[in-house]
Amino acid sequence: MSNEEKFRKFVELRLGISDLEIDLDTRAETQHATDLMASQVQSTLEIFSRDLDPVLYAREPFLDALNTLCHRNRKARVRMLVQDPTDAVRRSPRVVELARRLSSSIEIRQPHHDYRHYNEAFLVADGCGLIHRKFADRYEAVEAYDNDAGIWFPVEST
Repeated sequence: MSNEEKFRKFVELRLGISDLEIDLDTRAETQHATDLMASQVQSTLEIFSRDLDPVLYAREPFLDALNTLCHRNRKARVRMLVQDPTDAVRRSPRVVELARRLSSSIEIRQPHHDYRHYNEAFLVADGCGLIHRKFADRYEAVEAYDNDAGIWFPVEST
């Protein structure tokens, strides 16, 4: 699929409605998909990441989408499971600061110890949108706006 075709599909995508999967091949495509999906979230956003990848999550468009979500819906819930919280604090301080300011809506936790070395990353929006990176250190991903096959999210530690 050409870049122009992908862009047209991005413009048409709606969370919970569009049933098409898109392969994301570059960092720019994954950034754009992350921003677009985050901007459409109505109630829940879940992220599983090694270190809150700043290339995706510490950027103004994503942070604005989180801020808007949490202020628009006081019952909104953002849950971030981070494998390396020390690195996340160092590399993504803006995300951590937003979570501190909006602590009733945004949680940053470590995954259960069974998943501490899991080498995938994903974002789940409203239980139906998914951006899945098979390898956490790469930006190639699959994006689905209406993933009805069931979405799995690792259990956080207590």
